[in-house]
Amino acid sequence: MSSVMHPKGPLPPQVYWRRRLIVLGLIVLVIVVIVIIAWPRGTGQPAAAGTTAGATSTPGSTDTPAPGETSAAGDACDPTKIELTADTDKTEYASGEFPQLWLTLENKSAHDCVMQIGGEDLTYVITSPSGDTDEVYWTSADCADPNTASNPVTLKPGVPVESNSKVTWNRVRSTPGNCEATGDQVGTGGASFDFTVKLGDLTATKRIYLS
Repeated sequence: MSSVMHPKGPLPPQVYWRRRLIVLGLIVLVIVVIVIIAWPRGTGQPAAAGTTAGATSTPGSTDTPAPGETSAAGDACDPTKIELTADTDKTEYASGEFPQLWLTLENKSAHDCVMQIGGEDLTYVITSPSGDTDEVYWTSADCADPNTASNPVTLKPGVPVESNSKVTWNRVRSTPGNCEATGDQVGTGGASFDFTVKLGDLTATKRIYLS
């Protein structure tokens, strides 16, 4: 016991104490390493059946694309809960100004839904009152590509979504197979026209004035 507390040897006692402290430190380090290696890992709860740990979304969740982006998941929209708007950049146009046409959709339901936009179900029409009927001056159907497919678009509740592109009407009558015909511009003397959007069973109209 005396040799432990009072080390003897040719060297000063401080040297022996320093060596003992180093050995003790090494022993403690080895014990810590052994404890870390043996400590059980993964204390979290296991992923539920049918899911993947770390997944951020699942089909049917609200983690859907931003307005205007397509989505392959989700329920089809109920047309009775979709508000369609016919939009233009102006209401009145001076001579030589061309109306910009597009549509806006808003989901009035409480859940995300997917709606098909484009293809044969979508038509833009410009008409003007003529007697008891409306005379058609221009329609996108005159130049529609029958092979153009519609695109699924996710609509979030209460978030208006505009069509990705705007159509310019050059104020000239269209003819079958040509909706960009050249000729005399209409409405140069001042007239009112109706811009109508037809999307499946939905219809919306906005009146514009040309001079």
